[in-house]
Amino acid sequence: MFESVAEVKKYIEENGIEMIDFKMVDLEGRWRHLSIPVNRFSEKTMKDGIGFDGSNYGYAPIEKSDMVFIPNLKTAIVDGFVSVPTITMMGDVYVIDEPENRPFDQYPRNVALAAEQYMRDQGIADQMIVGPEYEFYLFDRVAYAARSESVFCEVDTEQAEWNTAIEDDIRNKGYQVGRKRGYHADIPQDITYNTRARICMIMEDWGVKVKYHHHEVGGPGQVEIEVELGEMTEMADATMIAKYIIRNTAVEDNRTATFLPKPIYDEAGSGLHVHMHLFKDGKPLFYGDKYSNLSETAMYFMGGLLEHAASLCAFTNPSTNSYKRLVPGFEAPVTIGFATANRSSVIRIPAYAKSPETKRFELRNPDGTCNPYYAFAAILMAGIDGIEKKIDPMKGGWGPYDFNLYELTEEQKKEVQALPTNLLEALHALEADHDYLTAGGVFPQELINIWITRRTADFEKVNSIPHPAEFSLYYDL
Repeated sequence: MFESVAEVKKYIEENGIEMIDFKMVDLEGRWRHLSIPVNRFSEKTMKDGIGFDGSNYGYAPIEKSDMVFIPNLKTAIVDGFVSVPTITMMGDVYVIDEPENRPFDQYPRNVALAAEQYMRDQGIADQMIVGPEYEFYLFDRVAYAARSESVFCEVDTEQAEWNTAIEDDIRNKGYQVGRKRGYHADIPQDITYNTRARICMIMEDWGVKVKYHHHEVGGPGQVEIEVELGEMTEMADATMIAKYIIRNTAVEDNRTATFLPKPIYDEAGSGLHVHMHLFKDGKPLFYGDKYSNLSETAMYFMGGLLEHAASLCAFTNPSTNSYKRLVPGFEAPVTIGFATANRSSVIRIPAYAKSPETKRFELRNPDGTCNPYYAFAAILMAGIDGIEKKIDPMKGGWGPYDFNLYELTEEQKKEVQALPTNLLEALHALEADHDYLTAGGVFPQELINIWITRRTADFEKVNSIPHPAEFSLYYDL
C-alpha cells in the first residue's frame, strides 16, 4: 500500500487513522499482533524495529529472546474489524546484533523468502507460483473440553442433517444438507452464502484475489474459497490474511470458522490443496511433452515431492487431527503417487489446465493447520531437490495412478507407498529425511529440531488423553 514512511503519515492525516497495528507469525502459524499510536511511528521504527519477546512465539530460548519486528509498508491495509481507525501491516523479524541487526532465520516469512532466493541462486526458476484452496467449516456453535472429569467436543449448525427433527419454527425450515451431500449446494440449503460473499469482498479489498467460492462436500457447513495464483511468499501472506478475514467475518455473523482437517466424524475433511508451477524469464517451466503434457522439469519436481512426501507431512500436516482426514473414502489422499484428474492421488494434474501458462499440478495432502510459510517453502525445497537429482516419479514407482486408489486389493496396497497414518510417523520421517530442507541454510537445523520436539509433545499429549470413543468401545468390559 505504501512505499515510504512519508506516504504512511500523509494517509494517516488524511484519513483519521489513530493506531498502527503490526502482525507477526508465531512458530505454529498463528498471527499475533501489537499496536502503537500513530504519533509513535517514524523512520526510526523502520530502522530499529519494535522489540518483543521471541520466546513467547516458540522461537528462541528465553536467554536469547529479545528480537525486533521491522514492518513491511507495502502490506499495510486499513483493518475494518476494529473500532478505532487502524492500519495493520506485516513484516519480518530480526535478531539483535552488532553492528546491524540480522534477519532471524527461523521466522516463517524469512524461511519462505530464503527458499525463493535459493531457487533463484540455483538457477532453477525466478518464480514459484502457487494457488491454495481454503476449505473450512462454518458452524453456529462449538464447545469442547479436555479436563480430568470431562473430555468432549460438540459442534452445531442449523443446516446439519441431525437437526431435521428440531421442533422449532425459527431454526428448522426443513432445508438441511445430508451427510457428504453439500457439494455446490444452493440456497436455501447453503445458509452461509452471505457470510462467504462478504468474506470474499473483504479479501478482495485486502488484495487477495478470489477465484470463486462455494459449498463443499461436508453437509454441516463445509465451504471453500479458492484464490488466484501468485508468488509463493505473497500467497503465504495471503493465506494468513484469508484466515484472519474468514474467522473475524464469521464472528461478526454470529458464526465460528475452523480449519481443523477433521472436525466431524464420518464427514468430509478440510484440506488446503496447493496448486503450483515454476516460471523463468517469464516463461512457464511445467509445460512439455511428457505425461499429461508436463515437462521434464515438472516431472522431476513431482519426483522430489513424492520422494520426500512422508517428511513433508510434518510441515504440511502438522497436527494430530491432520491424519484423521487422510483416510480412504473422503477424497483425501492416502497413497504416495500422481495422476491426472484423480482426487485420490496425493498429486493431481488438473485436466482443465491445458495451456503452457496454466499447466500445473496440485499437492492434495496439506491442510489448514499448517504454517503456510514453512509448508510452501518445504514444498519448494522438495521440488528443487527432485529437479537437481533428476528424480523420475515413474521410475520411482509412484504412478501414474489413473484409477481409484481407494479400491485397491490388499495385494495392490502392498505395492504402493502410503502417507503417514499419524503425526509421529511424519515426525520420524522428518528426523530421517531433512537434508533437502537444510540445503542452502533455508531451514535451519535448530528449527527442524524445535519443530520435531514441539509436535512430538502435541502427539504425546493427545495420545495420553482418554477418548470418548474408548468409553463406547470398552466401558463395559
